[in-house]
This record gives sequence, structure tokens and C-alpha cells, in this order.
Amino acid sequence: MIRVIIADDHTLFRVGLKQMLHSYASIEVVREATNAAETLSAIAAGGADLLLMDLTMPGASGTSLIEQVVSQQPELPILVLSMHDEPATVRRAIQAGASGYITKGSSPDTLHAAVTRVGAGERYIDPSVAEALAFDAVTQSNGELHQSLSKREWEVLKLIAEGIMLNQIADQLHLSPKTITTHKTHLMEKLGVGNNADLIRYAIEHRLFD
Repeated sequence: MIRVIIADDHTLFRVGLKQMLHSYASIEVVREATNAAETLSAIAAGGADLLLMDLTMPGASGTSLIEQVVSQQPELPILVLSMHDEPATVRRAIQAGASGYITKGSSPDTLHAAVTRVGAGERYIDPSVAEALAFDAVTQSNGELHQSLSKREWEVLKLIAEGIMLNQIADQLHLSPKTITTHKTHLMEKLGVGNNADLIRYAIEHRLFD
């Protein structure tokens, strides 16, 4: 029996996920969490074989939460279940300590395979994500990091390099501030930088917008 903690802040998704996992005789959901603090409390209670977590929740999330979990419970495998499938995001999650990564668009069979294998101490990456990672690795080995940016990420980077605030970028591109923040996060992950100043410095050093 693989005892699972589900950490996801979307109630309907979490309930559906719990029901799906309970349909497998070898899997039991023992606790649920909706934010970082609840996740850390849930793992501290013990009795779990796997943490199945979303990357984006209230409080510390993403790689920061993964690192905290690894620090507190290094023997507890972490399987990320996220809407994000960008290679840089997947790579950072694995580097932070996750043992597996699948997307919310994965099939029930993929979810079952991932939980079974990660819960048994193995590693698992959604095949479609693994393929994207492989192509991304080839791209990075053959050129600069910025070659992997999407058209929208280029637009956001250009405006950041011009010194425009995120809320103004959102207005210009007719997107929500949250979406722009997500694009900025992906930019930093792909370019290996940590803040706005580093983004601007990268753009200048590589003469991206001369």
C-alpha cells in the first residue's frame, strides 16, 4: 500500500484526484494540504510514502517548498503534479529534490504509473515532458539559453529590459499581472537568473535588443 499526501489548493481538482487514487487498491490518500504550511504539517505527522504536490500554492511554493520538504523529510519521495510543462520548470523541480514530474493533462494510467514507481523509490517523468526535456537539452547545448524563450517571453523580457513595471507590462500586453509574473518566473528559470537586474544584465550582455 502506497500512502499518499495530496497538496493542491484547488478543491475540485484535489477531490477528483483523491477519488481517482482511491480507485486503485494499492494506493491510499492519508492526508490533504492546500498550502505550504499545511503541506509541511502533513509530512511532519508521518505515515506517508509519497507527497503528490502542485508547484503553485499559497505561501512558499515551487522549488522552495520542495527544498523545505527534502530538508525536513529527506526520505519522503516527491511527485510533482503541475499544469506547467516547460523544460526549465521541470528541471528545477528535479534539481530541488523531486523524484518525479507529471502534468495535470496526464492520463490516469500515467498518474498510476508515476505514483507506483515514485512511491517505490524510483524516478518517473511524464513521457511527453521527458521528450521536451531532451529537445531542450539539445537546444541549450547548441546555442544560448535565450534561444529557448517563447514569443511571449521575448516580449516580456524586452519590456522588462526597458525598465517597464510588471503592472504596466500587463496593461500593454492585455494580460493579467499574475500571467506576467508567471512569464517572468519562466524567464528567470530559463536564463538562470534570480531577479530583474539580472534579467536586464543578461539582455544587455547578449545584445538582445540593440
